[in-house]
Amino acid sequence: MSNPARAVDAPGSPTPVLSVSPVVLPAPDRAVDLQVRVTAPLTGSELPVILLSHGLGFSNNLSSLNGYAPLANIWAAHGFAVIQPTHLDSRTLNPDPDTSEAAAHWRTRAEDMKRVLDRLDEIEAAVPQLPGRLDRSRVAVAGHSMGGHTASLLLGARLTDPHDGTEVDLVEPRITAGVLLAPPGRGGDALTEFTVENYPFFLTTDFSTMTAPVLVVAGDRDDSAFLTVAGPAWHADPYRLSPGPKSLLTLHDAEHGLGGVSGYDVAETTDENPERVAAVARLACAYLRSELYPGDAAWQAARDALASGPDPLGRIESK
Repeated sequence: MSNPARAVDAPGSPTPVLSVSPVVLPAPDRAVDLQVRVTAPLTGSELPVILLSHGLGFSNNLSSLNGYAPLANIWAAHGFAVIQPTHLDSRTLNPDPDTSEAAAHWRTRAEDMKRVLDRLDEIEAAVPQLPGRLDRSRVAVAGHSMGGHTASLLLGARLTDPHDGTEVDLVEPRITAGVLLAPPGRGGDALTEFTVENYPFFLTTDFSTMTAPVLVVAGDRDDSAFLTVAGPAWHADPYRLSPGPKSLLTLHDAEHGLGGVSGYDVAETTDENPERVAAVARLACAYLRSELYPGDAAWQAARDALASGPDPLGRIESK
């Protein structure tokens, strides 16, 4: 087994990173070729991989490979290779609402991530200084908002296709852990009429089959009132309605942006808090270190540090 210290540095010792985009993966069976951004440390070998799925939103570029730099940069600085695709529902692709499915390509998003894993050799070859440095045996997925839904499907959650009534299983066995940031929760009577009409696939979300290790991050002021009538607790459903092992990080006073994870100095962030964003990034990093490298104490140390402060940013529970 490789030495974790070679791949993932301690949280206190960030290294310089490189970021390359777009890396274009030809995809004749897709509406457009798949474009990804790769962010990785300049040094180190056997780098574990995080696939990062963007959310939806009103900005023109954040919901694409151009967003989520506050997370990608920190994760890469601590030893991960972060790969961010631009999904077909990104505003950068000018999706046609009359022809796209609902407003979000729930199935094609997950297929994008599988395509990335299928073609890691091409991605490595396209990025200077990256060839031979990725550890394909250690892959995690992270996603914010709609990206959290994408990640949950790859980690084992299921739903019923609203078009043909079939149960959909998109679990990806090459992904062994995940982080869901402000993810959508249960369906049924927890949804607003708007959600039922525009995102009918949310109606049947089933987290009982999501057995992989997952960290769910939720803000205690993220009411997402246009999506759910269940209040902020809705975003913790993937934790509460799935089997262990799972952890839930509840952030005090955090709203849907969790302090601004989607980009630096984003005007639409309603709860801007750089300290909160840094905490989310570092806690997620520690969680994935310990899941991808059994025996690594980073997650326990991070939990202890969060709980020991005089005014903690949040609280963690596990099962």
